[in-house]
Amino acid sequence: MSNLFQTVEQEAFRSGITPRTKQSQTWFRNKLSGTRPNRRALLNEPELKKKQRSAVGGMYMFFYDPKTRETLPYWDNFPLVIAVQKAPGGFHGLNLHYLPMTLRAKFLDGLMDITSDKKFNDNTRFAVSYDYLKKAAKMKYFKPCYKHYLSAHIEGNLAEVPAPEWEIATFLPTAQWSRGSQSKIWADSRSIINDS
Repeated sequence: MSNLFQTVEQEAFRSGITPRTKQSQTWFRNKLSGTRPNRRALLNEPELKKKQRSAVGGMYMFFYDPKTRETLPYWDNFPLVIAVQKAPGGFHGLNLHYLPMTLRAKFLDGLMDITSDKKFNDNTRFAVSYDYLKKAAKMKYFKPCYKHYLSAHIEGNLAEVPAPEWEIATFLPTAQWSRGSQSKIWADSRSIINDS
């Protein structure tokens, strides 16, 4: 089985790409835009760590079946979420899939400025809080992304994405939308951001 994260990292290295720069974000966006990764296989990539519960500041991929699906206009069955805080029955988090790629890049850029350290290794976390998101002007992109995830509605384990893989995970086209088209969802997200 090919290792997607390792393959992409090696190509970036051979192309002279410096991680966590505007150049790298553009490179990863362009490189990954046409990929169609198998979501179940992706969860088994060796770089991702299986977890039973989220830790604040971690980035996670998982399959999700929302409790309130009957009343939701649309939802993502395979979210990519940064855990912000514990919440009743689960956690609140930022699902980056709700942002179009250009805004996702800007949001990730801002989030990279508020990490637990600048080593960007397996121990690095996002040092993000709801209060910070509300107050910081450069964090305005959080509004359409902020969701409540119930642990009982997560299928299987969470797959934690370590800091060295954040850029790749962010730009992988893995959203699995139910009831809404990506273009409609991204248009709604832009409206939410512009109205704030």
